[in-house]
Formats: sequence, C-alpha cells, structure tokens
Amino acid sequence: MAALASALLFGASVPLAKLLAASLSPVLLAGLLYLGSGIGLTVVRAIRDRSLAAPAISGQQWCWLTGAIALGGVLGPILLLFGLARTSAADGSLLLNVETVLTAVLAWVIFGENASRRVVLGLALIVAGGIVLASAGQPAGAAASPVGSLAIAVACLCWALDNNLTRRVSGTDAFFIAATKGWVAGITNLVLAFALGARLPAWPMVAGAMALGLAGYGISLVLFVLALRGLGSARTAAYSATAPFVGAAIAIAGFHEPITSGFWLAAALMACGVWLHLTERHDHVHTHAPIAHQHSHGHDEHHRHVHDFAWDGTEPHSHQHEHEPITHRHPHAPDLHHRHGH
Repeated sequence: MAALASALLFGASVPLAKLLAASLSPVLLAGLLYLGSGIGLTVVRAIRDRSLAAPAISGQQWCWLTGAIALGGVLGPILLLFGLARTSAADGSLLLNVETVLTAVLAWVIFGENASRRVVLGLALIVAGGIVLASAGQPAGAAASPVGSLAIAVACLCWALDNNLTRRVSGTDAFFIAATKGWVAGITNLVLAFALGARLPAWPMVAGAMALGLAGYGISLVLFVLALRGLGSARTAAYSATAPFVGAAIAIAGFHEPITSGFWLAAALMACGVWLHLTERHDHVHTHAPIAHQHSHGHDEHHRHVHDFAWDGTEPHSHQHEHEPITHRHPHAPDLHHRHGH
C-alpha cells in the first residue's frame, strides 16, 4: 500500500507540475520541488522529534545514502535535462521506462533479491503498460539524438542505482532520508538554474511549487522508502511504474485532456501486473543470519530480544538490536529481514 500510495502522489503531481512548467524553467522548477520537499519534511521531523539530530547511521550506511543522493538527486536530474533538450518528449517518456527495468535487473543480479516468474511477468506487464501509455497518440516528431537518448538512459541507470542503494538504508528514518535528498537536490538544481540565468517568479508561484514538491516528491519519497523496507527494490519499482497512469487519469479527469487510444490498454496491462504482485506468495524454509541494526519495530517473531535499557512497553520503538540465527518458514517478501539467498 505504501508503494501504491507513493505512485499515486507522484503521478498526481505530474499534471500539476506541467502547469507550472509553462512559466518556469525545468531546472528551476526541479529545484523548487525538491527544496519544498526538504524544507517541509524537516519541519515535520522538528515537530515530531523536537530535534533535528540525525538518526543513528553507521559509516557504511552513510556511504550508501551519499551515493544514492549523488546519483539520484544530483546526477540523474542533470542528465535527464541534458537528454530532454536533445530528444523528443515522446522518446524521452518511452526511455524513462528503462528505470524500472534497470532497478529490477540490478536488484536481482547485483543485490541478490529473489525473482519469481510471477514477479517478472508482473513487472513486464506494468512496464508494457507504461510504454503503451507513453507512445499512444504521440506524434512521431524528429529523430532522437543518440547523445540525448544515451543521456536519458544513463539518468535512468542513476535512479536505478539510487533505488537499490536507498534500500540499503531503508531501515533508518524515512523522513530523514527523504528530507536530506530534498535539500541536496533542491539546492543543486537551484544553483544550476541561477547559473543558467533563471530568476525566481512571484512568491505565490514559488510557494505553490514547493507545496507540490512536499506532496509529490517528499511524502511520496517517504512512502517509497517504507515500501523499499518491506518489499525490496524490484517490487517497489514495479508499483512505482504505475505513476504515469495516475498522472494521465488525473489529466483526463481534471484537465479534460483527450483519452488516447492506448489509455485503456495501458490500464489493463498495469492492473494485471499489479494483481500478480499483490497476490504473490513466497513461502519456503529460510535461515536468518546474525545481524545488528536499528529501525522501528514491534516484538514479533523476528524481534525476540531483551533490552539493556529501561523500556515502558511502548511499541513500535527504535533502538540498536541484534538478531540471533533462526530457521523457520512463513510467507515473506525481500524485506529488511529477508535478504537471503535461494
């Protein structure tokens, strides 16, 4: 549900961002959206925790998070803008489907997530729906520049690596992860926009863009991180690939855009793919290796540990804890505690 809600928020932000894009440069708009996310989530953290102290993150986790932010928050958007300036919008939309495929391939081949035939088929149907949606009704236009297409493909690779690296730190505070990404990406894009000669518009438009960024980029990213924690990278990316359909549906219902020939076909393909994922049942005997980490948890069968501090019985709570080896069988996804081989 977190993955689908994330896709809903991000998809809903697209037609609204399109309205703002008519008056703002793409780089400036990206900076305002990301910065709105960073500021808004930081305020939420300050109210929730009464502190802005960073959560307990190991040195290795800081490396994963830094890499994710550099690739997905800085390099990816810059490459995308470079590529879009040298290719058609239709070709760019089609190429953006590469992110989902690369995320899944990296998760399965490099990061060791399990991949059943049901999940692979579901992913293929969702991506096929995205391709149909992006290509339906689009004019042929001029031939895409190979350089532009390559830049967009590399941007998709950056976001695919970002998704998989973020999964490595998804056990920590999702608000902190999303806020940090928002600050870094927002400041980077704004500096680039000003260097290219952009100027801030009227403050009501600035406030509107930042509010949209909080919902469509900030809260959406928080939900995405929670989904990574519970589903792994490949499955989360598959659900997130439904976002273009959400955006298209809102554009049709709210802005009276015409229904393209492939809209209902894309809806059917994506619905079948999501159904295959939602009804997946992965169940086998598996062994949990010893691990020590920190995240919010309740005392379920995976968290039967004692506390070396005074505990008032409140759940869920967060603290550094160790998992002893355990072998058992139950249905599970490649979540925070089920990252084992098969």
